[in-house]
Amino acid sequence: MKQLFSLFLLALPFLGVAQNSPYTLRSYQIEGSKAPNTHYLGEAWLGGVLQADGAFPYSITKATFKANSTLDWHKHSGVQVLIIISGEGYYQEKGKDPIRLKEGDVLKCEANTEHWHSSSKEKDVTYLALYNGGTEWTEVLSQEAYDQIAQYLLKSD
Repeated sequence: MKQLFSLFLLALPFLGVAQNSPYTLRSYQIEGSKAPNTHYLGEAWLGGVLQADGAFPYSITKATFKANSTLDWHKHSGVQVLIIISGEGYYQEKGKDPIRLKEGDVLKCEANTEHWHSSSKEKDVTYLALYNGGTEWTEVLSQEAYDQIAQYLLKSD
């Protein structure tokens, strides 16, 4: 018991260091705020996790799309990485078949590749988006087109 008490006394000065850490911590579990319904169908929530700077050229955003929600076609001037942290979604690049994304998937989209991504018809999706550069919105993805893609993916599973 005496040794445990001595160890506690030795560690006491270090306990305060963790509380006054110079690090900036932010949880990606933040809900974010409801996104303005500009370039998507349905309901989406966005939370800024990290902004790009000179030392780290990528911004990170946490996005949650409620079931049956989708982004319009777009492309980024830099690479984009999507890390699916929960739920299920869809992804498609122009000229390619759509794919289903699931929790744990990591997808890399090359710069200037026209694509869209979304939740699935049945489930919400939450992902971290790592990106640099701007976004150019290219074409609206209609509800009818999204519904057809969802049917295609259901049949191919």
